[in-house]
Amino acid sequence: MPARYRGVEMAIFPIRTFGDPVLRTPAEPVDDITNALERLVDDMFETMYDAPGVGLAAPQIGVSKRIFVADIGEGPFVMINPEIVATSGEWAYEEGCLSVPGKWWEIERAGFARARGLDLDGSEVVYEGEELMGRLLQHEVDHLDGMLLIERLPRRIKKQALRELRDEALGLRTAD
Repeated sequence: MPARYRGVEMAIFPIRTFGDPVLRTPAEPVDDITNALERLVDDMFETMYDAPGVGLAAPQIGVSKRIFVADIGEGPFVMINPEIVATSGEWAYEEGCLSVPGKWWEIERAGFARARGLDLDGSEVVYEGEELMGRLLQHEVDHLDGMLLIERLPRRIKKQALRELRDEALGLRTAD
C-alpha cells in the first residue's frame, strides 16, 4: 500500500452504504492536488484493504470528489478526475459493492474499458483492461457519477433488490 506519510497513523473510514445521499450525488472534480488529498488517498487505500475490496471511490467514504483507489492484485493505483474514454464488448458477471455489503448480482457491462485521469503527481494516466480491470474502472466511475450498481440491474431484479434492501433497513428481514 502506498504510504507517503511513514510513521503517521492512517485512518480507516466507515464506508457509506445504500441510502446515503452522497452515493447518489455526482462527485465534484478535484481542482488541486494537495498534501490533504495525498493523505486522503492513503486513508482510502487503508480503508479499501481493511474492507476488504478491490476499489474504493471517495463518495463511498463521504467525500464528494472525483477520485478512486484500486488494487486488483497487479499493484495499487489512484485515478483523479477519471473518465471512461473507450469500451467494447459485453461481459455479464456477478458484481458486488462495498456500499451494498453482502449483495451480489449479475451485472452486464462492457468487457473492455479504458479510463483516463490524473495520478497524484498531476500526470495523465490511462488504465485499461478486460474483465475485472474493465469492470472495476466502470464501477468506480459510476460511483463518481452518483450511480450504484443497483441502477445497472434489469427492472424486475432492481425492484426486488430495492425491496430487500428497504426491508433490511427497516429490520423486517436479515441480510443474507
